[in-house]
Amino acid sequence: MTDDEKALWKDLSLEDANKLAHENIKDIIAFGFNPEKTFIFCDLEYIPSCKEFYWNMNRIQKCINYNQAQKCFGFSGDSYIGKISFPAIQAAPSFSNSFPHIFGNKKVHCLIPCAIDQDPYFRITRDVAPRLKQNKPVLLHSTFLPALQGAQTKMSSSDSNSNVEMSDTPKKIKTKINKHAFSGGKGSIEEHRKLGGDTSVDVPYHYLRFFEPNDERLAEIKRDYESGALLSGETKKRFWVDPPASVFVKGNSRGPKG
Repeated sequence: MTDDEKALWKDLSLEDANKLAHENIKDIIAFGFNPEKTFIFCDLEYIPSCKEFYWNMNRIQKCINYNQAQKCFGFSGDSYIGKISFPAIQAAPSFSNSFPHIFGNKKVHCLIPCAIDQDPYFRITRDVAPRLKQNKPVLLHSTFLPALQGAQTKMSSSDSNSNVEMSDTPKKIKTKINKHAFSGGKGSIEEHRKLGGDTSVDVPYHYLRFFEPNDERLAEIKRDYESGALLSGETKKRFWVDPPASVFVKGNSRGPKG
């Protein structure tokens, strides 16, 4: 958990950034990760305790000059020096010997699922890896959940009506989806039945693409919505009832216990 990054880029104290990271950890756990196979750490806590991680950071720092970092990340003269050095911190977990308590000295390939905004960090990591005799990390790019206001927008933690949070109750999820989720439906039932809905802009359908586990059911929803057989309200209902919303219910039930 990059709580150090959050403190550098947001107007947050280290204490608040670390506290938020622990809340994010609860969200991750809610997805059902196997505790026997999962190691979750916060930078602010783990790095001071692990010499190998810190040494890898320093090795990476010696491989990246300011011009490279500036071109890759757009740093300017008023950027905090912590931001300039952060790419080395982000890169270090790509190397398995940063976690000696798990891998020892084994060289294990690292698979990094990340959104496209994190790509520059790991492109530069792939550049320096051979110089450090390390394996290049492999990236798996994911996509952002859109904000409720539209499929081409991004959720914002500062606007609670733009997102569905892991701690939201089923009732709150229903209200947010019904009230704020942008619809690809037509202006009237008659028009919708005739012309069908537009799944390319319909936010509830986009959410179902992430959370509906049954591909056949998702294809059926898409087909029925675009044909007009399924109305906008019915598509919204498909999200906030089980199973898609169940992951949020799970997060809500586990959150206070952490």
